[in-house]
Amino acid sequence: MDSESLAAAGLLAAMSRAAASLAELRHPFVRSEPFCYFFPPAGVRAGTAFTLPDGREVSFTVSIAASGGAFHVDGAASAEGEALLDLPARTASGIGDGIAVLDDYAAELVSSAARLIDQLLDELV
Repeated sequence: MDSESLAAAGLLAAMSRAAASLAELRHPFVRSEPFCYFFPPAGVRAGTAFTLPDGREVSFTVSIAASGGAFHVDGAASAEGEALLDLPARTASGIGDGIAVLDDYAAELVSSAARLIDQLLDELV
């Protein structure tokens, strides 16, 4: 396999890990639905959307896109468009660095999800 094919396989594996870890997010009192989709020109976003008992949607998402010779990585947790956890957008010149940021952002979101959802549920009581 050439280096570009290896890089593509590495990116696919990293996005699969991120999507799988976010899809496994659960809360005993809140419905959840994982999602993953592509966006132009060369990006992919994955995450899980939770629906609180009051109808608000809370989402945990990561994305990576190739543009301008670099990889752009984002991660966020939000409730109805309001940021709960906004990880800084990062640009990486190499695929290895982009994958590392994507893995870190997915781990940060997974580790924060239960706490953030519990805080929102406490506000309802």
